[in-house]
Amino acid sequence: MRMGITYRLFFSILGATALAVFSLFLIMLWSIDRGFYEYLRTMGQNRLEQVAGDLGQAYEQHGNWDFLKIDPPRVDLGPRWEIRGLKMPSQQIPEGPTGGWNADMHGHHPPRPHGFEDEQPNGPLIVLNADRQPVVGFYRKDEKINFLPITVRSQTVGFVGLLSPKHFLHPMQVRFLSQQKYALAFAAAGMVFVVVITSLPLARRLVRPITAMAGATQDIASGRYTTRIPASSSDELGLLARDFNAMASTLEKHEKERQQWIADISHELRTPVAVLQGEVEQLLDGISPITPDAIHSLHGETLRLKRLVEDLYQLSLSDSGALTYRKEKLDLIEVLSSSMENYRAEFGRKDITLGLNVSEMSKVRVVADRERLKQLFANLFENSLRYTDPGGELIVDVAFINGSVVIDFQDSKPGVSDKDLDKLFDRLYRVETSRNRTSGGSGLGLSISKNIVEAHEGTISAHHSRLGGLLIRITLPISEDSRE
Repeated sequence: MRMGITYRLFFSILGATALAVFSLFLIMLWSIDRGFYEYLRTMGQNRLEQVAGDLGQAYEQHGNWDFLKIDPPRVDLGPRWEIRGLKMPSQQIPEGPTGGWNADMHGHHPPRPHGFEDEQPNGPLIVLNADRQPVVGFYRKDEKINFLPITVRSQTVGFVGLLSPKHFLHPMQVRFLSQQKYALAFAAAGMVFVVVITSLPLARRLVRPITAMAGATQDIASGRYTTRIPASSSDELGLLARDFNAMASTLEKHEKERQQWIADISHELRTPVAVLQGEVEQLLDGISPITPDAIHSLHGETLRLKRLVEDLYQLSLSDSGALTYRKEKLDLIEVLSSSMENYRAEFGRKDITLGLNVSEMSKVRVVADRERLKQLFANLFENSLRYTDPGGELIVDVAFINGSVVIDFQDSKPGVSDKDLDKLFDRLYRVETSRNRTSGGSGLGLSISKNIVEAHEGTISAHHSRLGGLLIRITLPISEDSRE
């Protein structure tokens, strides 16, 4: 069965916490043992200085270490830490055979059990003679023992030291250590239990935004672009939710634009097709005679339909990035003047004055595609030719500002309202007063112009003209050696 992300996160939190608690448990066990034994060792070393003095006094009384072999002292590492059985000078030492290490009164050695504690009947106390040979107790050569010298009249007569206290703990000390370890184990188990009962709700809380996002993603995939995700947190999940909502909003906007685009295209194509169909049916039915005027009308509608289809094709190429640009260094003023001359006659027939003002220099070089610039200027001249009233004027001003060339197309009345300025570059948009198919264009010219300008790393914007009409401003970058 596939495990969901909630339980994966739950077991991840639980596993990581359990590992951390177990590691902490082991560290604390080691710290307790080490600290406790270090405490006993420190106490022993402090007490050992007094033991060394007592042993020195006893040695001075007896003259040798034989008295320790008869009745060796024993160290008790209990809460009171004491040494028992040490024969001080006031005590009588019974005579007996010296035997060997730890011999009894008859010179017999007691049996040694396997336990280390039982091998040391005198406890952890080690006494060496001046030659560092054991007198009481024994120790392994690899065991580190801090021996204190035993001196009599400034002469070292032996050494005394303590084995590690961990093999000679008092029952109370063993019970204390066990209680601490049990308490630590119960605390670790309690921490793991708390994590068990809290990590699952926490995992569900953390996964809830992801679950909501997964459901919203399915809605988006199904075409429901109005879906949104609550974004209340400021963490990465909140940022992801806000980005998702921005994406959904963009998709919703594009979907609305697509639907409007299809409706507008259908509307634009339906009108010339309906006109063509009506006129052809009248000719077929004999209602209208086949005259040059009728053929001319059909030809005009055909050209209008062709122009619309061509504009749609050009715009689709520009949107997909398939519109080719062959950029080269060229004279912008020369291209602009040539385009203006091509329209001068048409502007003259409509009695519209056409003027060009270049503020500084006769030439300015830009890196651009000649044919696309001609297409750009043609669209702007066509736009002013269609919508400027007869008797008006179109003035083209060229200026240089901060390393860029600025071209202003300013025409006279009629003007454009403020609400229409921002929509002029939308596809198939026309100002309401000019929405007629006889004089109006396809509504795609300014959209295509915007794509051409942006492909040349420039900007285009619409403003109110000082002549009472519309101002289209184009800004294009110029090369460093462009001015002459």
